[in-house]
Amino acid sequence: MSIPTITLNDGHTIPQLGYGVFKVAPAETEKAVSEALELGYRHIDTAAIYGNEEGVGAAIAASGIARDELFVTTKLWNDRHDGDEPHAAIRESLDKLGLEQVDLYLVHWPTPARDNYVHAWEKVIEIREQGLARSIGVSNHLVPHLEKIVAATGVTPAVNQIELHPAYQEREITDWAAAHGVRIEAWGPLGQGKYDLFGAAPVADAAAAHERTPAQVVLRWHLQHGNIVFPKSVRRERLAENLDVFGFELSADEMTAIDGLEVPEGKGRVSAHPDELN
Repeated sequence: MSIPTITLNDGHTIPQLGYGVFKVAPAETEKAVSEALELGYRHIDTAAIYGNEEGVGAAIAASGIARDELFVTTKLWNDRHDGDEPHAAIRESLDKLGLEQVDLYLVHWPTPARDNYVHAWEKVIEIREQGLARSIGVSNHLVPHLEKIVAATGVTPAVNQIELHPAYQEREITDWAAAHGVRIEAWGPLGQGKYDLFGAAPVADAAAAHERTPAQVVLRWHLQHGNIVFPKSVRRERLAENLDVFGFELSADEMTAIDGLEVPEGKGRVSAHPDELN
């Protein structure tokens, strides 16, 4: 299966659809990632805090897939921002993954009360310069955080990975990203079950019209908006379903109707607020 790629602002490319292992138990990770790779996934998103980098690495090693055919992301956790901790953290992640370089390294949260996310970004830039990460970016960063790190370093992140789904569309961040060449990665792309997105008329109607599942419709909505997306599942049939989203296209009216599912006043957030998680 051919998965579309997106060109980042540093010239590197990233598969638009991948497999995320957030909340995949460490003991289940190797099997889940192996099945994802067998089905055709080539983009794997993990993080140090997930505790499952070793499982990702074991699956990659066992797969026999050439390294240049894979795209692997991991992330710098909040308690590793100070001093040279980011350098130690990336080397620990690489050791667990069994890799010499990750394709994308992200500052996981800004933790603004600690006021060290600019320093963390400076260190991540050094990590890229040392060849330990090919591309670098951030996760859960709001516009003020983005503006501050770019003003301090002159380096714009390649991506910003944020909570994004039809009930919570983060328009201020996505508008800023579009204006500055930053690609959006959507985590929790299906709303993590908090909202009945699948039962909402615009999604259900589109699913019926295209003979697809509601989940496939929501993922297709992301893809047509240009988001990079990596749904999570440990069930092989769901992994296959999530990958099978390239054989149909939502109409402009269907896209607009799903856009209209946003919960007013930004109340659709499922996760912690980036200004409050420290």
